[in-house]
Amino acid sequence: MAADTGAEAVAEVGTERPDDIGRERPHDRGAGSEGSEGGDGVAAPGRGPNRRRLGARLLALGGVLVLHAALPGSAGAAGGPAERRALQGLRLRYGSARQAGLSEQHLEGVADEARRFLGPSPEHPYYAGAVVLAGRGRTIALHRAMGYAVRYADYDGRADRVREFPAAERIAMSEDTVFDLASLTKLFTSVLAVQQMERGRLELEAPVRRYLPEFVGGGKEIITVRQLLTHTSGLRSWAPFYQESTREGRLRLLWSVRPQETPGTVYRYSDLNLIALQLLLERITGRTLDTLLRDEITAPLGMHRTRYSPPLSWRRAIAATEVQRPPWSGLDRGLVWGEVHDENAYALGGVAGHAGVFGTAWDLAVLARALLDGGVYAGKRILRPASVELLFTDYNTAFPGDDHGLGFELYQHWYMGAMATPHSAGHTGFTGTSLVLDPSTDSFLILLGNSVHPVRTWRAGSAPRVAVGNRFARAVPVRTRHGGAAWFSGIQPGASGTLTLPPLGPATAAARLRCAVWWDTVPGEGALHLEASTDGEHWEPLPFSTLRSTGGAPEQWPRGSVSGWSGRVWHRLEAPLTAAWAGREVRLRFRHTATGRYVGRGAYVDVVRVAEPGRLLFAEDRPADADRIEAIGWTRSTD
Repeated sequence: MAADTGAEAVAEVGTERPDDIGRERPHDRGAGSEGSEGGDGVAAPGRGPNRRRLGARLLALGGVLVLHAALPGSAGAAGGPAERRALQGLRLRYGSARQAGLSEQHLEGVADEARRFLGPSPEHPYYAGAVVLAGRGRTIALHRAMGYAVRYADYDGRADRVREFPAAERIAMSEDTVFDLASLTKLFTSVLAVQQMERGRLELEAPVRRYLPEFVGGGKEIITVRQLLTHTSGLRSWAPFYQESTREGRLRLLWSVRPQETPGTVYRYSDLNLIALQLLLERITGRTLDTLLRDEITAPLGMHRTRYSPPLSWRRAIAATEVQRPPWSGLDRGLVWGEVHDENAYALGGVAGHAGVFGTAWDLAVLARALLDGGVYAGKRILRPASVELLFTDYNTAFPGDDHGLGFELYQHWYMGAMATPHSAGHTGFTGTSLVLDPSTDSFLILLGNSVHPVRTWRAGSAPRVAVGNRFARAVPVRTRHGGAAWFSGIQPGASGTLTLPPLGPATAAARLRCAVWWDTVPGEGALHLEASTDGEHWEPLPFSTLRSTGGAPEQWPRGSVSGWSGRVWHRLEAPLTAAWAGREVRLRFRHTATGRYVGRGAYVDVVRVAEPGRLLFAEDRPADADRIEAIGWTRSTD
């Protein structure tokens, strides 16, 4: 937990303490802060600190061309097949689940999960309405709207009672409803910053004061651009800019803020980081942030429904947010509809680095596709591939659990659900928005809800995000080599199950269990175990080794269990039945555990065989043997 969850945070006007369905995060702020709510796995290739330092040094020199050629694993100027297709002008299209390589049953379940939160969650609806969009490759296979974009006219905080618009005046949610994206704005600001690094105008490791001489005092002199982008500046999470009556007063407030800890020694999610980055970008480019957004991202990509300060003509197409009144808000604005929800962004004229961008699910899908394709969409490039790679590279290896690229959060189960992998990147917004990208499956998931409509206190945490993330992860199938079913553990939070073989009688110490396994669990909160017993009651861990189907050296698991992310590939498992088990009747079982509130994609076991020289003791593909397997909590699944 970051340090800003103590007394100081409680003292802030309207601050919300999230009671997420699992790990609490300090991100989810109330008045004046559009915060992002808040192992043993196989590490993602090339994501260690050495690669991070190399990329940082190269970008610090402004050398994007050198960086692009030098980064290990970078695709080079021509890019990979996906990037080449994007450069040919291919665009997103609607298609079926099958065309996207997804399971239709589980994909439909994504919409069902989102719809469930229109009802009591647990007392009030989580949101009045939502739009969910899911895709893989260039196919958008799910795009659904549900509930209302505008439902509530007023809210009485003393009685916790709402006044709804008459039925004829309510506005139903539609697939092209425009949302206040809240802290998803931070992603746009981050992309704009990396663009300036590519052009040699901005250095990642340079002190911010080089570009903003006013950004000094109390230790701010050593804060770097990277620390702003990765929330390691040591600045407090929030400041009440809306209490200042002039822009000069708001800037003075920023200049007066002092780091609470030495920069680089702590992770604390802070809106101030992105507000400072906004001022920096405006200073070095001579353009306002809304102009930069239009010229450098939305116009080139054709994101015509994404912008700051939407015009009045858009109002009926925009989802309403909160009825803002003290004490839950720092301002008394009544129903906020068509204007930015965040009080500080509102005070800054609607254009801020941390909040203020409005957009649609389709436009976010375009941005997702551009990033997954190395910075290009429909033939228009906004970033080079190596720069996109840095957006998704963990710079916060010193702060386990707070993995962060340049602007993007990485590997966060608390809102990504089972979509979280060491490669997954995304962000959330306080109004109820979220975006998750998974390069390992070339998939993306967008959930936009007006969850502060009518009031922010009606909801907390990220339950809908986790639910749709779990279901969408399940929609990306895990296929066996033979194309048939495998044993699947399921992905029920807090559940466990066993897959037990019938009694066997190995005669020698040369007996071996062999099978194929695939696993993805939350590190430290889920695992796949292999165990042995002579009486069926007392079980001991059975050490084993695994070998990736893509090659490499075997990995040893002396404790008889694996956890984390296995790289989304099948592994060959081999477990020797040593002399301790020879000449005895022994039972073997696989046990899956999910002890926390979040889950990964689960575990699969396939083609189980136990043999010793000259004798096959058990073979799952023999019907008589397969019928004797005892499955509790495990099912046969083709995906």
